[in-house]
Amino acid sequence: MTEKDINIEDEETLNEAPVEETDKETEKTKAEEAAQEEEKDPLEAAKAEIEELKTQMLYKTAEFDNYRKRTLKEKAELILNGGEKAVSAVLPIIDDMERAIENGAKTEDPAVLREGMELIYHKFMKALEGLGVKKIDTENADFSTDVHEAVAMVPGMGDDKKGKVIDCLQTGYMLNDKVIRHAKVAVGQ
Repeated sequence: MTEKDINIEDEETLNEAPVEETDKETEKTKAEEAAQEEEKDPLEAAKAEIEELKTQMLYKTAEFDNYRKRTLKEKAELILNGGEKAVSAVLPIIDDMERAIENGAKTEDPAVLREGMELIYHKFMKALEGLGVKKIDTENADFSTDVHEAVAMVPGMGDDKKGKVIDCLQTGYMLNDKVIRHAKVAVGQ
């Protein structure tokens, strides 16, 4: 081996050794950094997740608050304008009553006046039925505390009339199957 050969080999070994050491040092620092990142990473990930959940909670809270305000506004509008349908149904009947009053001043015939009043009454009852109002039937009905209010007990009517409605003193009404006024009745004992 000549000097040139040795120097070349030495240089190769010299060049190889630092490269290996540098690679090993780099791998060690990368491993240390990765270990540090792993230590920091769960904490940072948890913090990021907490922030994300806080943001989602704020959005959901704001969305719910808007929903609550909107439903309260709609409810208030329904309360204010809820009777609009009923009033609209009654207005034509008021018009008929006004016409009957005007025509009643022109005629003295009680039969004509009675007929006009009956027509208006039937129109009014039809309008109420359209709104879901119906009379509580009391004729030959069994007494029921759900729909009747007993204002008198009639003794001596016989066993077949016991617990039955004898007479209706005031008509009761239901609105969509809910009693809005109980029928005042006399009941047999």
